[in-house]
Amino acid sequence: MAAFQSPKGTRDFYPDQMALRRHVENIWRKASVDCGFDEIEGPTFEHLSLFTAKSGPGIVSELFSFRRAGGSDDYALRPEFTPTLARMAAARAGTLSVPTKWFAIPLHFRAERPQRGRLREFVQWTVDLLGSQGAAADCEVIACAVLALERLGLKPTDVRFRMAHRGASAAVLTAAGVADEHIGDAFELLDRRDKLPPEEFQSRAVKLGLDDSAQKRFAAIAGTKLPVSASMNEVAASLGVGADVLAPLAELSEKLCALGLSDWCQWDFGIVRGLAYYTGTVFEVHECAGRDRAIAGGGRYDGLVELFGGPKMPAIGFGMGDVVLGLVLADKGLLPHDGSQLLPRPDVFLISDGSDLAERELPQLLMRIRRAGMHARHSWKSTKNIGKLLSEAGKHRARIALIVGAELAEGAVVIKDLENGGQRIVPLADAVETLSAMSSAMMRA
Repeated sequence: MAAFQSPKGTRDFYPDQMALRRHVENIWRKASVDCGFDEIEGPTFEHLSLFTAKSGPGIVSELFSFRRAGGSDDYALRPEFTPTLARMAAARAGTLSVPTKWFAIPLHFRAERPQRGRLREFVQWTVDLLGSQGAAADCEVIACAVLALERLGLKPTDVRFRMAHRGASAAVLTAAGVADEHIGDAFELLDRRDKLPPEEFQSRAVKLGLDDSAQKRFAAIAGTKLPVSASMNEVAASLGVGADVLAPLAELSEKLCALGLSDWCQWDFGIVRGLAYYTGTVFEVHECAGRDRAIAGGGRYDGLVELFGGPKMPAIGFGMGDVVLGLVLADKGLLPHDGSQLLPRPDVFLISDGSDLAERELPQLLMRIRRAGMHARHSWKSTKNIGKLLSEAGKHRARIALIVGAELAEGAVVIKDLENGGQRIVPLADAVETLSAMSSAMMRA
């Protein structure tokens, strides 16, 4: 018999690993809800044309696409959630509140070569705000991302939001000598600067029609990084432009500082986000040491809902994948080495002394406890050794043990407090109520 393995670029999640994944997802979800975002979801696969409409036909090679046998429509497993979100917003544009704040935590798929930080199947947290223009909306989604990263244990010294504004960046490039018809190519070059050797970066800059002086200025712009708390005069002077060119950055800086987020953020004029649909603020979240890919990325995409048949609708959002984030958290010791410690703890572990009477009573007790809203487990071992069964309850990290034994002949059971020690005999009729009160008190403590 052949031994089957999971497909390359995918992961199996055993209980301890699933607990780690849910730990991160729960923090994402709580941060989203606390910031006023509502959860949505869409289909795992969409019409292929939905993705090519946004990203062009070149994306097809990166997708798991298929055609149903006997059908005529082409489909693809979703590589990202933004097209689905834009389609959903377009479908109900007339009834959406302003602003509309949505988040999702779906599975995504990309037919790419697996490598560190990049898999073919991954979870991505997406947060989007639609219907509102301006820096306040931009900062709302950034604040949500910061809140989650803080709750995961990361600090501004660990990760950094590298930010820019495509409008301001275009004006800076124009002032540096980039012709209007080459702005798109200049953005693409900036987006790839960290992946190119210096010689190739320079040769591509030449193709933008820049002389030696302009090439040096272009390279300097690409490497300009400044605190968002810096004055606009200081930022403008470093870029060789007037402060009026940076008006969008001034508003962003003011809002970020007011929210107490300036320590997390810096201006980085090499950040443009290569996708052409971005229209304003853009940002990426990187580990400060620079060992891995971006943890998250996003920006403003004011024309995308309109592209999918809806009205013109301002929008901003980001995506944060679990793969790179997991590597960063593990490297910094912010995830438990043993994910089993994150598994749900049983409120009650039922133990039978093996007598016929106890074996008949235990199943009924089990269901009564569960119907009362408690997490209850029992041993599947055939043994009358109460000590061994109590050890098993401890391995499951149960809070309370309910021992159904000799006391049952008198209509009673033994309840043992596994957290604080001590035990007592209670009437069988009062057992569930007693367990519920104990469990509630332990959860409050």
